Amino acid sequence: MLAYEQRFESQGYKAIAGVDEAGRGPLAGPVVSAAVILRQVKFKNRIDDSKVLSASQREKAYSEIRKKAWVAIGIVGEKIIDQINILEATILSMRRAISFLSPQPDFVLVDGNMSLNLNIPYESIVRGDAQSLSIACASIIAKVTRDRIMSIYHRKYPEYGFLEHKGYGTKSHFEALKRIGPSPIHRMSFAPLKIIAIS
Repeated sequence: MLAYEQRFESQGYKAIAGVDEAGRGPLAGPVVSAAVILRQVKFKNRIDDSKVLSASQREKAYSEIRKKAWVAIGIVGEKIIDQINILEATILSMRRAISFLSPQPDFVLVDGNMSLNLNIPYESIVRGDAQSLSIACASIIAKVTRDRIMSIYHRKYPEYGFLEHKGYGTKSHFEALKRIGPSPIHRMSFAPLKIIAIS
């Protein structure tokens, strides 16, 4: 999973960051992006697209990544998501994560087909979290960070079951929405919330 990193290292780039997000699809909570520059490339724990790892595997990998990489997080909350739409909010969260990195990268690998308009060179890679070690690490950091945020929200709004579904549109989540309406962290610009608000 180092082919992309090695290609750009051979072109002279020294600090290559992988960037990925978690939380584009949920009906509630923030979108979270992570930017990761690897200091080491050998890991004891499995590093892969966060979606194919169990929660336990992600937590173990998260701890190891934090020890072996420079990491930064960018978070954009539901209010801004509603104002500028989820795509623009995702781009903003990625740009924030990159800007918070220290040291700053001189090249960025971005998961998906994203146009970030950065002042440093970057390449978007479709399914990058399964092809680039840096992006896979960012995928894990973003997912674990967002899950932890939603666990905190669960304590504040337990009636929605955020601990179980992390804000995604599950059957139990929709049932809670129909029963008690949206919470302050729901994304009211998303179609299911618009329907509930009208009905």
